[in-house]
Parts: sequence; structure tokens; C-alpha cells
Amino acid sequence: MFKNSDIPPSADTETIIGSTVKVEGDFVGKGNIVVEGEVSGSLKTDGEVRIGTRATINANISAASAMIAGTVHGNISVSERLDLTETALIDGDITAKSVSMTPGAVFNGKCAMGGSSKQPVQTSSYKNAKKEEATEDN
Repeated sequence: MFKNSDIPPSADTETIIGSTVKVEGDFVGKGNIVVEGEVSGSLKTDGEVRIGTRATINANISAASAMIAGTVHGNISVSERLDLTETALIDGDITAKSVSMTPGAVFNGKCAMGGSSKQPVQTSSYKNAKKEEATEDN
């Protein structure tokens, strides 16, 4: 099942969104999540989020920790560590206790680190935030 997966699931992975799966809306979980497919809306968990190299996320992400190897268009808020691999492409703001960025990773946005990163980024979905920006510009 995981032969084509970039990120092997850990023993405590609760949810795997496969490479052929597209999720739209607010995705909420308590455990670790691995995403190899596409998510639009928002993605929230009390555990770890792992985004594979071929994954595309058009959503705000909120988690305890995250490892990003794919594309994220949206804000990322983690209470602990955020790891960006050499294939990561982030278009949005980051809030984290610590950030690790491998050479080759691309990040366009603002970054707030240290202290308590429990401050939530916008709770609306990424799509709604973009619509609100467009109407404010007009």
C-alpha cells in the first residue's frame, strides 16, 4: 500500500490521504496525518502532519508538529517544530516554536518563531481567506 509513498507512516499514524485522494472542506483529527494527495479548506490535528512531495495543500494547517515536502498554499501554525525539506514550497505565513529549512525549500511569507506559538492563524479556510482578500482589494 505504501510502495509509492514519499513518507512512510509511523506506527501512530491515524489518517493517510493517498496520492489519488482529494479532500475539500475542514479536515479535523486528533492523531498523526500523512498527506500524499490534495487538501483544500483547512487541516487541523493535535498530532503531527506530514506532507509528501507530490501533495498539494490549499489550506491553513494547524498541528503540534509538521514535516512538509510538498506544496502548501496557506498558513501553517504548529506548537512545536516545523521541518521543510528541499522539495517544500510554502506560500503563506508560518507560526512555530522552531523551524528547520533544508536548502532548496522555498518559503514566501512571514515567520513568527519562539515562545508560545499557540496563537491561531485565521480559522477560516484558505479558499475563504483568498475570497475575502479579493473583495477587500475591490
